Amino acid sequence: MNIIGELSIMIENEYYWRSRELRHHVRVIDGTEAPTLILKNSTYLNTYTKQWLQANIWIANDRIVYVGEELPVKQDGTEIIDCEGKYLVPGYIEPHAHPFQLYNPEELAYHAAKTGTTTLINDNLAWHFLLDKKKAFSLLEDFDKLPISMYWWSRFDSQTALKDEEALFNTEEILAWLSHPSVVQGGELTSWPSLLDGGDRLLYWIQETKRNGKPVEGHFPGASEKTLTKMKLFGVNADHESMTGEDVIKRLQLGYQVGLRYSSIRPDLPKLIDEIVAAKLPTYENLTMNTDGSTPAFYEQGLLNVCIEIAIAKGIPLEDAYMMASYNAAKHLRLEEQLGSIAPGRIAHINILREKSNPHPESVLAKGQWIVKEDEIQEVDQMIDWAKYDIEPLSCDWDVTKADLQFSVPVGLDLINDVIIKPYVIEMDITLDELPTNREDAFLLLIDRNGKWRVNSTIRGVTDRLGALASSYSTTGDLVFIGKSKSDILLASKRLKEIGGGIVLVHQGEVLFELPLNLSGIMFNGKMSTLIEKEKQLKTILSEFGYKHSDLIYTIFFLSSTHLPYVRITQQGIVDVKKKEVLFPATMR
Repeated sequence: MNIIGELSIMIENEYYWRSRELRHHVRVIDGTEAPTLILKNSTYLNTYTKQWLQANIWIANDRIVYVGEELPVKQDGTEIIDCEGKYLVPGYIEPHAHPFQLYNPEELAYHAAKTGTTTLINDNLAWHFLLDKKKAFSLLEDFDKLPISMYWWSRFDSQTALKDEEALFNTEEILAWLSHPSVVQGGELTSWPSLLDGGDRLLYWIQETKRNGKPVEGHFPGASEKTLTKMKLFGVNADHESMTGEDVIKRLQLGYQVGLRYSSIRPDLPKLIDEIVAAKLPTYENLTMNTDGSTPAFYEQGLLNVCIEIAIAKGIPLEDAYMMASYNAAKHLRLEEQLGSIAPGRIAHINILREKSNPHPESVLAKGQWIVKEDEIQEVDQMIDWAKYDIEPLSCDWDVTKADLQFSVPVGLDLINDVIIKPYVIEMDITLDELPTNREDAFLLLIDRNGKWRVNSTIRGVTDRLGALASSYSTTGDLVFIGKSKSDILLASKRLKEIGGGIVLVHQGEVLFELPLNLSGIMFNGKMSTLIEKEKQLKTILSEFGYKHSDLIYTIFFLSSTHLPYVRITQQGIVDVKKKEVLFPATMR
């Protein structure tokens, strides 16, 4: 039996309930067994009729078993909550989460749930780099045990230029992920240009995704109508890269499910809604909203609750605003029998609101468990044992040395905004131990986390005087160093190693800031509230040292991302993205 077959037997997956559980649910209706929770006198949003209806809602453990006028005959041990004057809506769904932006997926899930987002559809990219698929699938099984519903999508490419892409992204690997019951879509399709260039393997993976009954999400910023049409013909179902209302409407007209983005790097949602409302879009049923893996501080007030608030304020009808953050996503992902509505048979994800127009819940149920109850956050035990999967502090048996700090290439990276990088000709002496502060040029070093290779260049637009920034947080988990001083870079690398990975700032021989990322050097092992304050501190310090853009975390993460223009620093070397050429190869250490 293959690994997926074994998992199908082993995983008590939330998509389905066992026969004995189903019989229990029916006995609750028959009155021979009691529900665990009753939400009586509820006014709830029925997503099938788009009406606010009165009902008593019975819940048996993690499942809604009845929605109607009656109360159960048997109520022994049942918790009963009177919801008179309150409004109930389905738990919100984040259909496009990148759960590794300094935070870890478990902490992001709990943080999101506190403000009503009880389901996350997650990028699986980090698991390709950190775990073999057997361990990764075992970890997914552990995530299924959380009160928050955690689903995943299957990446088709690394989003960078790896030393050996084939080792991580091959047909056996991709098909195994696509067959997994917790994986609900393929994509996001950042490597779509290869389809236009005749990439039949990618086309095969898309076809296999569709054979598994799962949609494919695109990644088409600025794509023309002709390109969008071709992607539709190839089998892509959705896209979240609209930058204007016209983009949204064109994608809808071509049959796409369209995600409206509100993220720290692209807070487009208010503008998009203004433009589609002005265009008198007659229906919102094929629209969702997402936060696209924002950095921690952007999530201080929550996730989809914030998007709903914006949508309502901008003129989206109340019912549509809630459905854009719940039922629409569930239906698109073929999960509407489990998620996105308050109806018999669904997982008990329910938000209790004070007012219809206030999407910030006073109480949150996730799988029938109180996450927040009358504004009181409930204690939830941590369930993921990271050490079990060898996701521990970064351990390096090598050191960055002065020999690694040899800079001689003639082309550097010019940071135009947070993520767009153009090449520039270096017109100064970069063999010095320190670069002058009257220029924005800084040393840039990308070095293998296992110490096998390095890539040296310069970068403009990050700092005009900071001695060193060291980060083990990056696209691939390799180490990034940026700064004016070689001695500060060496000190930062030493401290980075001592704290087990993270982000370290050093200036004139003094450590100014450190953020330990003790989960493989890329994820914080602590509370989101603590992480948010640390990120704010990091941004403040960097702005004082000349960082002009809005989101340093994205800047670091996307240094190696070859789906963005124009030039990138990668495991292979300095890469011209458009020409797909290595301009200056990596140096073996």
